[in-house]
Amino acid sequence: MHGPIGRPAYGVLEPEDLSVASRRRFLKAGTFMFGFAVLARAGKAAAQSQGEEPSLRAITPGGPESGAAFDGFAPGGFIRIPSQGKITFIIPSTEMGQGIYTGEAMLLAEELEVTLDQVEVVPAPPNELLYSQPILKSQATGGSTSTRGAWGPLRQAGAAARTMLIAAAAQRWNVATDTCFADQGRVYCRANGQSLPYGALVQAVRAQPVPRNVPLKQPGQFKLIGRSLQRVDTPSKVNGTAVFGIDVKVPDMKVAVMEICPAQGGRLRSMEDRGARTVPGVVDVLRIDNAVAVVADHFWAAKKGLEQLELRWDFAGHEKVSSERILADLKHASENGKPILGRVLGDADKAMDDADSRVEAVYELPFLAHATMEPMNTTVHVRPDGCDIWVGTQAPTAVQGAAAKVLGIPPERVMVHNHLIGGGFGRRLVAESVTQAVQFARQVPYPLKVVQTREQDIRHDLFRPAYYDRIAAGLGPDGLVKVMTDRITGGSVLGSYLPTGLPDGTLDSDAVEGADRTPYSIPNVRVDWIRRDPPIKVNWWRGVGPAHNVHVVESFIDECAHSVGRDPVEYRLAMLKDNPRSYRVLEMAARRSGWGKPLPPRTGRGVSLHDSFGSHLALVCEAHVTPAGEVRLRRLVAVIDCGQTVNPNSVQAQIEGGVLFGISAALYNAITIQEGQVEQSNFNDYRQLRINETPPIEVHIVQSTDDPGGVGEAGTVSAAPALANAIFAATGVRLRRLPIDRAALMEKGAGKRVIAPPAVALGLGAAALAWGSDTGGAA
Repeated sequence: MHGPIGRPAYGVLEPEDLSVASRRRFLKAGTFMFGFAVLARAGKAAAQSQGEEPSLRAITPGGPESGAAFDGFAPGGFIRIPSQGKITFIIPSTEMGQGIYTGEAMLLAEELEVTLDQVEVVPAPPNELLYSQPILKSQATGGSTSTRGAWGPLRQAGAAARTMLIAAAAQRWNVATDTCFADQGRVYCRANGQSLPYGALVQAVRAQPVPRNVPLKQPGQFKLIGRSLQRVDTPSKVNGTAVFGIDVKVPDMKVAVMEICPAQGGRLRSMEDRGARTVPGVVDVLRIDNAVAVVADHFWAAKKGLEQLELRWDFAGHEKVSSERILADLKHASENGKPILGRVLGDADKAMDDADSRVEAVYELPFLAHATMEPMNTTVHVRPDGCDIWVGTQAPTAVQGAAAKVLGIPPERVMVHNHLIGGGFGRRLVAESVTQAVQFARQVPYPLKVVQTREQDIRHDLFRPAYYDRIAAGLGPDGLVKVMTDRITGGSVLGSYLPTGLPDGTLDSDAVEGADRTPYSIPNVRVDWIRRDPPIKVNWWRGVGPAHNVHVVESFIDECAHSVGRDPVEYRLAMLKDNPRSYRVLEMAARRSGWGKPLPPRTGRGVSLHDSFGSHLALVCEAHVTPAGEVRLRRLVAVIDCGQTVNPNSVQAQIEGGVLFGISAALYNAITIQEGQVEQSNFNDYRQLRINETPPIEVHIVQSTDDPGGVGEAGTVSAAPALANAIFAATGVRLRRLPIDRAALMEKGAGKRVIAPPAVALGLGAAALAWGSDTGGAA
């Protein structure tokens, strides 16, 4: 059960637990605390400059705060083994439904030789030195990097701790260490038949030097890794004791509901709040530059009070912003802007001139919101001596820094209590909502929970950028792609995310990822990017760069295949001779889905393939299009090679959820703007796929001993192109703008059919000309 501040059943580590005094108390109580090294390049360089290799070190009594006992190493988590009770794993990754608490605990437990139920997982407090993620180079969870980053360091930590415990037991028994072994949290001796629990060895093990480069288990020796185990956070979510940020309750807490200026960049001009203050339960009305908040004893009173406010806003000129203007601006920039090279391979211009035929197309993608199930919320208590924040965040140190900046205090005086997240998708990598909450909370003496309504959450999201792509291919005599060029135009997510921004003329790698390197052997490639930042804020979105670029590339590869009358799967396989992992997943997906078997009228199969986040994924979507243009999903078949699988259940769940997330966006989602204001506000006009619309989904995992790849983003990346290609196969209509336009898919005679100009196919034979006559790019 949880206490008054909402302490989850899976455990919470408060920031003060890492203080010098508490460390001393913890160690004196007979606890062994062990850290695992997760080293950024800077940390490794620092260690080498001191004449030592990166290693794992035990926290020693009286060691300096913030992990300085590691002499500059940047560990990403800690093992705490008490004299009695469960082993504690302080995890730097945030659990937001992806199963990372379970996956990383399995890595640790595997080498430590304990069972999963012997480990308690607790979220780490903000500390970049201790918990910097090795791939992202910060304490953050995103980009399908968590398992990839933890695969080596966490196993090494467990193995080193196990080795030290065995050595301590052997010394006590006066036997050789090779006569001892560990299993389920105990050390056994073959020579004398004795055994000791880990807890009995914690005092002895603290005096040992930490071993370096301990051999790790081979896949054939795994007891946990590769098994479908129950998630450690499932019981608390089933029995209701799990606490998300929005569930937090603090003594004397009040609840605030916000109204933010409808136009980004606008501000509050005036407010009449007398009506709001008469609502029973309302205790205050607060304002900041661009928002107001009604404070009450409970949410409903605050919401009712908000409805009584009379507000006047100054849009500061942003009332002229519209989706039409933004799209026109992207198109103009694409044709006239100065490109930044993303990748050049071979001589694209010459190869295009020499091509036997040529295919060109333009693709447009809209702004997208995250629409997480848990709306944005933050609970803040600003005190004279510091600040406490209860929140679910993907980036704890970003939250800590944002609050410290608002309050003008050192970051260490901001205590961040991280919680489970009801959906992140990149939205909670940014702390702007925390900044707003702290600005309100500093005006009152009590703890304040600031909650965004669903409408505020969607209208004031930080959106995925809109994109405008011009892509072209030159085909050889065999019809295969010999040259591809892709000009991408859109805003810079990295420029918006980085505190220092992204200097003009600098490539944002996210903008071209998934287009600069495809699975295929294409000898001549030029991918460039024209930066055109929109007048609204942008952010990471599930699938990041590949979610946009793979859709364009994989839809276009289909166009190239059809332009020469070749089967889309066979066409791709012909360009995968140098990529056996992608070849295998594509061939398996085609076979498992029954590719090529007859289908009913207006029903088609579409395929997509990509190598992203260290994984290889093929998806086949089978869909039917009704005469009225409605899309009915019939079947989804995914095959993934994500290297060594830690927990197959988690892989399956992530692929299923990611694919459905991406298909929802492709079918229904777009953020549109008129007069500076977002038009969408809730799930009625920013619709999600419903359970009755969800088809059977098969996920096949290729057995592999390669290092793990990322999974959480991969399914989303696959979804839109597989769906669009299935729709083309069913109807002959090529959609190059998302979301799906149902009017363009209506059967002739069933209503108006809107078809945009087709892709240009030059120098092709009769089959290609026939294809060009009945296909188009629907607007």
